[in-house]
Amino acid sequence: MIYEKRTYTINPLKMADWLALYKSDAYAVQTEHLGKLIGFFFTEIGVVNQVVHIWAYESLDDRLARRTRMAQDERWLTFSRKNRELAAVERLESVLLRPTDFSPLQ
Repeated sequence: MIYEKRTYTINPLKMADWLALYKSDAYAVQTEHLGKLIGFFFTEIGVVNQVVHIWAYESLDDRLARRTRMAQDERWLTFSRKNRELAAVERLESVLLRPTDFSPLQ
């Protein structure tokens, strides 16, 4: 199992709009295609204009196949267009994580 942690830095003035857009247009598409959502968070202390979500995949190949299918879904393309128009995302960081042998998440 691998985990992907995606951190989006959002324009603070557009955070509410971005979260509303994600919830209405992207959440269902991502959970359908990507599978196991571990958590979806926003920051309160430190850098306070970030959204972090973590997804679980069986392997790198599984991740690639799932993200490729999602990229072809018309609903995802619509969200992507609206997301670009909103221009709220300032930065995206994606990190792939592998659990240690003693991690509760395997």
